[in-house]
Amino acid sequence: MTFVSLLAFAGLCLMLALIPGPDTFMVLRISLNRVGAGVAAAAGSGTGALVWAALVGLGLAAILEQSAEVFRWIKIAGGLYLLYLGLSSFIKARKAAKAGLATGEAPEPLVYSKRAGYGAGLVSTLLNPKVGLFYLAVVPQFIPHGANTLATAMLLGLTLATIGFLYLATIAFVAYKAMKWLRKPKVNTLIERISSGILAVLGVGVMASGATS
Repeated sequence: MTFVSLLAFAGLCLMLALIPGPDTFMVLRISLNRVGAGVAAAAGSGTGALVWAALVGLGLAAILEQSAEVFRWIKIAGGLYLLYLGLSSFIKARKAAKAGLATGEAPEPLVYSKRAGYGAGLVSTLLNPKVGLFYLAVVPQFIPHGANTLATAMLLGLTLATIGFLYLATIAFVAYKAMKWLRKPKVNTLIERISSGILAVLGVGVMASGATS
């Protein structure tokens, strides 16, 4: 594989990363009060991308593409997970706000552990069949004839994972820094509810797409 081909693939990965998706909103949501958890979520997303690369290299993703029923249920599972993230975050925000009203104090910011952030990023990417479809549609074009399919797929997957991680980690730092200026209770609660709502809407959309496909 030539350096020019790798550079072209990296450009495609950058374009993909810049398009807001479930991972972007998830990292934004998790990073509002703890940047480490947001970076961990970005790392989890990158790990998930590597797993998809391995699946493509081994030919399992091709089987997934050929099975419309399996693909449909994976889309629905991914949508359910996003809906769960959105609803659970919304419920936690409401409970924190009510606790603050009861005590007369500002609600404590919701804090995610690094382990929870990593797990959320990993599961979100693993349950996103669009990542697998991206590999299926693009990666074969960059595998030279006669080359080691698995090794090349993993190299391309590492490229995508690295670019995605750097972008999402940047989102995490920006979100955390922004919250230093937006720490007012009303603003914080509003942002938490909006980001939670976006996750829930994305989840419903993914499930609807899977149910009608």
